[in-house]
Parts: sequence; C-alpha cells; structure tokens
Amino acid sequence: SLEKACGDIQRQLCFPPLSNSSCRKPRSALSEAVFLRFLLFSLSLITVALNLLVIIAVSHFRQLHTPTNILLLSLAVSDFLVGLLLMPGEILRNTACWFLGDLMCSLYNYVSYIITSTSVGDMVLISVDRYVAICDPLHYPSRVTERRVKVCVCLCWLCSALYNSGIVMSDLKQPGRYNSCHGECVIAVIYVVGSLDLVLTFIVPVFVIVVLYMRVFVVAVSQARTMRSHVTAVTLHLSMAATSKKSELKAARTLGVLMLVFLTCFCPYYCVSLAGDELISHSSASYSLFLFYLNSTLNPLIYAMFYPWFRKAVSLIVTLQILHPGSSEVNIH
Repeated sequence: SLEKACGDIQRQLCFPPLSNSSCRKPRSALSEAVFLRFLLFSLSLITVALNLLVIIAVSHFRQLHTPTNILLLSLAVSDFLVGLLLMPGEILRNTACWFLGDLMCSLYNYVSYIITSTSVGDMVLISVDRYVAICDPLHYPSRVTERRVKVCVCLCWLCSALYNSGIVMSDLKQPGRYNSCHGECVIAVIYVVGSLDLVLTFIVPVFVIVVLYMRVFVVAVSQARTMRSHVTAVTLHLSMAATSKKSELKAARTLGVLMLVFLTCFCPYYCVSLAGDELISHSSASYSLFLFYLNSTLNPLIYAMFYPWFRKAVSLIVTLQILHPGSSEVNIH
C-alpha cells in the first residue's frame, strides 16, 4: 500500500524525478479537465481563423487600404496572436504543468504584456481616428493619412515592447525567480510598478476613449439631425455630402460597438488586477482572464455583423477567388 501511495503521489507531480521540488498537477476531474482543454483549444482555433480572415482581407484588397482599416488590421494582428500564443499558453498553465522551462515562461509573460498593451493602444488610435473623422471631417483626409497611421501603428507596437521590457526586465534576467516549484509559470510585479502600469495601460487609455467617444456621439447626433433636415435636398452636392456623412456615422457606430465590447471584456480583468489575490478567488480570476481573451474572438464577429465588405471579402477568400489575377482590385464595397 505504501508503494501504491508513492506511485499516486508520483503521478500527481509535474516532474516525478524532482519529487522534492516538483509542482503538483492541477487538481480537477479528468472529464472536467478534458472539457476545459477542448473548449479553450476550440476557442483558440476560432480566434486564429477569424482574425486571419481579417488580416488577409485588409492586406489583400487594395480598396480596403484606408487609415481606419489599417488600425483594424493592427488590432486583428494582436487578436490573432492572442489566439495563437496566449490562449494555448493559458491552457498549459491552468490545466496542465508548464514544461517549457523558466525562460519560455518569462518570454510568454513578456509577449502577453506586449499584445495586451498594443490592443489598448489600437483602441485609443481608433477612437482618435473616429473623433477626427466625425468632428473635423474637412481636415480628416489631410490629417489622417495612410502613411501617418502606419507610423502610429508601428510606434504603438514599438513603445509597447520597450515599455513592457522595463516591467519584466528582472524576470527576464533571472527566469523563474518567483516560481515556488518546477512546473510552475508565474511572474510577480512590484505593487508600485503594477499600480503605475494599471494607470498607464488601462485607466488613462479608457478615460481618453470614453471622452472622445462621448464627443463623437454628441456630434454624430447633431449631424444625423442635420441630415434629416436636408433629406429633401435634390442637388448632387448635398446628396454626396449626405452619403459621406452617413458612411462616417455608420463607421462610428460600428466602432462604438467595438469599444463597448472591449471595455466589457477588459474591465473585469483589470479590476481583478487592481483588487489583488487577497480579495479575488481563483475562479473569479480565471473567469476575468477568459473574458479578457474572448474579446479577441468577438472583434472579427463584430466586423461580420456590421461590415458588408468583410462578409464579401470572406466569401472571396474562402472560395479562393483571391488567387485569381487582379483579385486585389475587386470592388469590395
């Protein structure tokens, strides 16, 4: 019976040869563990596939090379990386043992911080883009150009990488310093640094997003009333202006939904981070993280619901018509 008990203990360890310093495997019923892994893995595949469609569509079709769509492309890349890297990493961390070593754990955490910060940065850039488009439409084409937007997107990724390298520098220099046993992947951030990071990467950006979109909403309502008052106008100039305004208002409404879903998914995660482990249960933390990653799955679904060009682009991609010569010049609107 003693040998049986020892054998059971060995099977519960991540690294049986290191019995004195090995972590125990996560405790859960076999059926529950299998279901959870299947659910998260399926969600990961769906996230990767949907965001890959967005990336291909915006990159391939020349008509979609607009400043707003370039920002959506950057957001789709970060969401794609969430499905490709972060979701499988969380499956490994929460439903199994971490077998990839301390250095890969540190790099995983660093990459997760970069992707998260970049997503928030993209949302801020999108809100600025809509603010200028709605509140200053006459100067929008000259102020918001493709080249400037590409520079802003590159700076967003670069600043995110540099900023987060400072936060995880100590962990990158000494990988695994905060692990209590082999088979664990954790990262600890000093409270002051973590609080400052929370302010800079969430509270300030969310404040900027909310303020800009409140202003956009007010101006959009005003413009909608103006359009209705001129609905009987018959001149071509007024007709074209009304069509342009309607298009911008629709884009603002769609991206407003995107912002709302973003805040709904991100707020619980950052509230958990602010509260700390003492006030939050493990199940609540896991739920907030699941909701946090779910945002990356929902974003392309929002495009599919509100953007006809995305549905048409997906149809052309799935049927492999994009392989035909000159397909990049197809009218996608």
